Formats: sequence, structure tokens, C-alpha cells
Amino acid sequence: MELSLFLSMLGFLWVAAITPGPNNMLLTASGANFGFWRSMPLMIGIMLGMQCILLLVAFGIGGLITLYPSLHFMLKVAGSLYLLWLAWKIATAAYEKLETDAPPPKPIPFYQGGLLQFLNPKAWLMALGAVASFSLSGGAYITSVGAISIGIVSVNIVSGVIWLGFGSLIGRLLRSQRAWVIFNVAMGLLTAACVLLIWR
Repeated sequence: MELSLFLSMLGFLWVAAITPGPNNMLLTASGANFGFWRSMPLMIGIMLGMQCILLLVAFGIGGLITLYPSLHFMLKVAGSLYLLWLAWKIATAAYEKLETDAPPPKPIPFYQGGLLQFLNPKAWLMALGAVASFSLSGGAYITSVGAISIGIVSVNIVSGVIWLGFGSLIGRLLRSQRAWVIFNVAMGLLTAACVLLIWR
């Protein structure tokens, strides 16, 4: 893959990765509630889930979604329900003083970050768009998919760290139970609002 094409692909992937969406809302809420390092498994789960989606798209399953619109519709429905469930969990998260000696509640598990990708139409569209626009034909196909994979990992690390850091900073500013509840409800509503993006 030529450098100019790779940089163009990175620009496309960066816009898709950094803009608000289910992954970034979840990372921000997790960073605020559990801190930067305790949210890393969630970020790694999201990244591995994205890699699985890319490979599924690149090696055939993505074609089924474009051939059969009903599969895309079912993906949207499942993704919407899962996002609404996550939004409820975020909005109703228990208040936890960061200064306490007691261990905080468990962060969102690694596997839920990966599972979200399979139900996240934005992830499928990002992978479909990248493969359709930036993969090369013939013998260079596998190499170009490898370059896309590297690109997705790169932008996901940077954007994930930014959103986690943003959430962790907010978490330090939340000193009262009232502020904590308002933040979690707001993040829950923003996560639920991502459902609207799925259906536009």
C-alpha cells in the first residue's frame, strides 16, 4: 500500500474513531467511574472486537450484510437494544467516592467491550468502508487488509486514550454525589442517543 493511500485511510479511520459514538461514550463513562488504568481492559476489548469485525468483513461475512438488508436490520435492532441496556447501566451506576479505602465496584468487563463491536453498526460500517475503499486487489489484498488492521489499531489506541483520559479527568472533578449522578445520567442519555445515529 502506497504511503499516500495509507495516510488517506488513516484520515478516514481517525474521523470514524474519534467522533462520539457508543465506544467513546462507554470509555468516557468507564474512565470517570473507575479511572484510566482500570478501564484499560474495556479499551483492549473494544480494539480486539474491532479487529474481529475487520477480519470478518475482509474475508466474506461483510458481503452478506450488503447482500441481505434484513441482516443489517437485525444488527441495528440488536445493537440498539444492547446500547440501551449499556445506557441504563451507566445512568444507574452507584455513587462511589474516589477517596474511599474500600475497593470500587467492578469496571465494565473486557468481553463486553468486544461484544459491543459485533452489535455496533458504526463498527461494521467503519470496517466495510475501510475494506471497500482502501483494500487492493489481487495478490496485494491480504497485505492491504494488514495495513488497514494496523491503521485501525493505531487510531483506536489514540482515540481510546483520549476518551479514557477525558473521562478520568471528569471523574476527579466529581466530588459530590449529586455531580456524580448528573454525570452518569448524562452519559447514559448520550449513550442511548447513539441509538438515533444507528437509525439515521
